[in-house]
Amino acid sequence: MNRVNRVAWRDTVPSLLVLAALLALWWLASHGQWVSRVFLPTPEATLASLREGLAGGELLQQTGQTVLRMLQGWLLACVAGVALGALIGISPAARGWLQPMLEFVRPLPASAVMPLAISIFGLGPNMVLFVVAFGAMWPVLLATLHGFAHVEPRLREVAAALQLPALDFVRKVGLPSALPDVLAGMRLSLTVSLIVAVVGEMIASQPGLGQAVLLAARSFRASELFAGIVLLGLVGFAANALLAAAERRLLRWQRP
Repeated sequence: MNRVNRVAWRDTVPSLLVLAALLALWWLASHGQWVSRVFLPTPEATLASLREGLAGGELLQQTGQTVLRMLQGWLLACVAGVALGALIGISPAARGWLQPMLEFVRPLPASAVMPLAISIFGLGPNMVLFVVAFGAMWPVLLATLHGFAHVEPRLREVAAALQLPALDFVRKVGLPSALPDVLAGMRLSLTVSLIVAVVGEMIASQPGLGQAVLLAARSFRASELFAGIVLLGLVGFAANALLAAAERRLLRWQRP
């Protein structure tokens, strides 16, 4: 086992122990009736509901709808965040015009924008997509701004001496230099897009895991509720792991 694998295994063991402890606590609490099973099902009942929902295809279809909505909003957020961040990062005029407005809009939570989105798009998929893109854009935008702000000054001087056009500077100097920050912002943005997609599905009654979890909670089907929550956690974990692997591959030139 090489050094990298040993470090990875050493970092994984504590997480697995914490997960095992949480599962054991859940098993004890549900079987010991610490909380009524109306609200806290057993792990076995949750696993059975998860297996049944996936085997029947309904839960799998709802998962696909949520994942598709999450990815669409995330891609829109990445394009908008990188484009705005690069524009503000290289243009003092754009920074003067746009940054005050962005600082005003940035603290607004995505849930606060939902009434406005509903009034514009109605209770439909476009509303959810807009809110997901809005909520997930900020980590990418701020990370891109940070990356462009820390471009090596000598690279800026060389680009100025060569009279490099702004678009070429962004493509050949700015984005490659800011790539670690941008990728970190994209990972955070992916998590935000999943959260906002689920909330949007609940509010707009759009098909997906968010609606399934809400309906299960309203009808006191605790095992189905927990199955949906577990599935959402797995979706988030898998998405983050895939993006982390892509990030390691894209940034392998940084490793000694």
